[in-house]
Amino acid sequence: MPRSMYRRFLFAAVLLFAIPLLANQPNEPALAPPTEGLTPILTYISNGWGTLTRSMTDCSTIVDSKIAAKSILYVPADFTVPDSLRALETKCNVEIKPLPKVIHKLGEIDTNTFYPHGLLYLEHPYVVPGGRFNEMYGWDSYFIIRGLVQAGKLDLAQGMIENFFFEMDHYGAILNANRTYYLSRSQPPFLTSMILSVYNAQKAQGKGDRAWLEHAYAYALRDHALWNTDPHLAGDTGLSRYYDFGDQPAPESLKDETDHYQKVAVYFIDHPDTGNKLLVTRKPGDNPADAAGGRYNLELCDVPMTMARTHCENIKQLSLSRDYYRADRSMRESGFDVSFRFSVFGAETHHFAPVCLNSLLYKSEKDLEEMARTLGKSKEADEWKAQAAKRQKQIVEFTWDAQRGEFFDYNFTDRKRSVYEYASTFYPLFAGLATPEQAAAIVKNLSHFERPGGLLCSPYDTGAQWDAPYAWAPLQLVAVEGLRRYGYKTEADRLSYEFLSTIAQNFRRDGDIREKYNAIDRSTDASTTSGYAINVIGFGWTNAIFLVFMDEMPKSEVDRLAKEQPAPKP
Repeated sequence: MPRSMYRRFLFAAVLLFAIPLLANQPNEPALAPPTEGLTPILTYISNGWGTLTRSMTDCSTIVDSKIAAKSILYVPADFTVPDSLRALETKCNVEIKPLPKVIHKLGEIDTNTFYPHGLLYLEHPYVVPGGRFNEMYGWDSYFIIRGLVQAGKLDLAQGMIENFFFEMDHYGAILNANRTYYLSRSQPPFLTSMILSVYNAQKAQGKGDRAWLEHAYAYALRDHALWNTDPHLAGDTGLSRYYDFGDQPAPESLKDETDHYQKVAVYFIDHPDTGNKLLVTRKPGDNPADAAGGRYNLELCDVPMTMARTHCENIKQLSLSRDYYRADRSMRESGFDVSFRFSVFGAETHHFAPVCLNSLLYKSEKDLEEMARTLGKSKEADEWKAQAAKRQKQIVEFTWDAQRGEFFDYNFTDRKRSVYEYASTFYPLFAGLATPEQAAAIVKNLSHFERPGGLLCSPYDTGAQWDAPYAWAPLQLVAVEGLRRYGYKTEADRLSYEFLSTIAQNFRRDGDIREKYNAIDRSTDASTTSGYAINVIGFGWTNAIFLVFMDEMPKSEVDRLAKEQPAPKP
């Protein structure tokens, strides 16, 4: 279709409106900072563990700014509600409802049947990211737990891990987060990393609990099994994929990403090579609610509009396909929402064997080996060692590009390796599966990602928040610790300093810490065109990585950071 042709699009969408967040919890006392010049930011982070902590005794926990509806707290179908929880109904003006059935695994319950959506009960207090993210997230929690361990809050960190065990017992898996609209998907598998982070910290204090490790090991086996059975298998590669059981618009995206699906549809119309596979034509008389996607339907006038001709006689009625929505939701399971890494707007996410996911599964297998040996399960440990070696071989076979010197995701449907450079190339270093030669090749390409404010997600400015120009805390940690693991201390220290300096400069101007940063101009600008167009204040994983990097950097670099003066806003 020619770009010059004037087209008229009519969108049918269900939009949701915000519920204001209630007051946060009181601040906790600040930690004593090692350097006076960093006192304010370290105090902010220390207080943040209190203000970002939620529990089922606090009204602010149940509020969801992403959904406009009465607050509902859902409990497992077979759960006996204690009187203390019932008191929330009056105290917080919420309704407590049992789930419609006992859940054993993801996909057993249709998330579209919930109205309204609500919070899922968890037993222990937990730290949320901040802002619109007022629930406990799957992969955020690993990075948050690293910060809690650094801050000495081991009981809170262990309680969060126990909450994941509760999710597995009652909601079928570790969830994207504890809301009903997340019952169709998980998030990147960091469970063994969380378990060992807490266990090893306790052990260093002489408090290592072998019984708890045995308890945790059983859940780690179940989490690993989720990713190694259909539908999470990536074809015949022996690797795994992201996969959401839903195939309609993601409910949580409909408020802060109100025009996202419209933009996707318009792009597909302008690019029929992609759109022909992902747009569905509705026949006259079809009920829009029965069409793929249902909520987002388009009417396309495929003729020029002129002063003499203003009436459209040939209208095409289109919808985004269910396969697109499954890809979109699977992209959200990956955590990288939105990026163009798995094709435009993540439209083929569930057709890829991702570098990040399979590197984490390799690490999980090595962690399970370590846990099994600690528990005296020598045979199981040997089996995990063999499984990890097998996955390592498969990851290299399908994702390593020796000519380009990077790891790339593999499209197992097209049987073709991607050429989309992404910071996931550092995951094999973080997991320890890369060879020294592969690590050296990746370091040679560091300039493809490194900018004044840290590492880019990708070198491509697509308008998506998980592409250029953004630097996100979790990818900084994965890359930096991967580089340290392979002996690249100079590069790791430099990247750590660049990112912490960016956070500190903006904190000194604005007094807060954000979800992400612009790595090019070192600002908090978040003028994204794909995803939610806000840069959330909080922020759990950024706070945590600040503490972790402070601990890992040389003291001379910490002192230099403390002496920096605020720079003018870009």
